[in-house]
Amino acid sequence: MLYMIIERFKNGDPVPVYRRFRDHGRQLPEGLTYVASWVTVDMTMCYQVMECDQRELLDGWIARGSDLVDFDVAPVITSAEAVQRMAPRL
Repeated sequence: MLYMIIERFKNGDPVPVYRRFRDHGRQLPEGLTYVASWVTVDMTMCYQVMECDQRELLDGWIARGSDLVDFDVAPVITSAEAVQRMAPRL
């Protein structure tokens, strides 16, 4: 399953987030895969796609970062998958 993660850096401050990343990496548990990410120009938010089969792995990772980031999570599918799902209805 793919998940779109919207990260809002607490107090709009990216420094603690990037400092932790520099010092410790993504800290992903085995089974949770980073796919890609994009950061807003003002450096206050990050949009990140993660992949895993067990939602609890993602939830544990989020819990470890919640001191620095407020998270929103949405399960997503690729555009190609959306086209396949919609084809019978067109």
